[in-house]
Amino acid sequence: MKNDANVDTRVTAGFGDEWSRFDQSELSAATLQEMFDTYFRQFPWGALPASAVGADFGCGSGRWARLAAPRVGKLYCVDASGEALNVARRNLRANINCTLLEASVADAPIPDGSLDFAYSLGVLHHTPDTLAGLSSCVRKLKPGAPFLLYLYYRFDNRPVWYRALWWVSNLARMLISRTPHGLRYWVSQALAGSVYWPLARLVRLAGKLGVPVRHLPLHYYADKPFYVMRTDALDRFGTRLEQRFTRAEIEQMMRAGGLRDVSFNEHEPFWCAVGYRAGSE
Repeated sequence: MKNDANVDTRVTAGFGDEWSRFDQSELSAATLQEMFDTYFRQFPWGALPASAVGADFGCGSGRWARLAAPRVGKLYCVDASGEALNVARRNLRANINCTLLEASVADAPIPDGSLDFAYSLGVLHHTPDTLAGLSSCVRKLKPGAPFLLYLYYRFDNRPVWYRALWWVSNLARMLISRTPHGLRYWVSQALAGSVYWPLARLVRLAGKLGVPVRHLPLHYYADKPFYVMRTDALDRFGTRLEQRFTRAEIEQMMRAGGLRDVSFNEHEPFWCAVGYRAGSE
């Protein structure tokens, strides 16, 4: 990979460590499909051309590519971490239409204007300049091609007390993420067992009793297996660089990056949005 100023090498190393520890092999096919569907529920699969060529920017372990690849002709799987790509290579060994590329989104050896679609889920908020990263992805698209984006939200649809709880947790993240990989792993796993799991199961019980749970912390994990909580706890508390955006900021950024007709998924995870590369089709 070339030296790219828009890549934090410490963050890249952290994700390489994360995907090596959690290669997603313990996820059931049903759970993986359910999670895939929550991210891709608004993606226009039916509008893609036959044998479409696309890209997964920041493919990580290849968990999304494994389900996207059978729907298309060719899928470039791009990641700046060679360690993560080793995991993706194992997970995608049956997907012969996947081409793995160790590169940042800016340096990906994919011709500009060549892709029929692309997506980047949970990646660009970990780059120093999210807009620059987004613009690099969009340049690879043909005019009119769809791009699916997921960026962390700034809790703009949550109450003030919810945002205050996040602020406290973020202080913990800033400390934990600066420890050695081994220590941050064990701390994150302790948090998964002592915070994520009990709160998520209490929320699930509350939901069954008819209590509104939409604004309760960790309600997203109410029906998720512990493996997902363990993965996400390391992701959440082990990552040094994390940026968050409001829905309005994401839409503005997508338009500034060269996308039009931006639409948002109104369901979790927040925020997922689809836009289409501007220009003549």
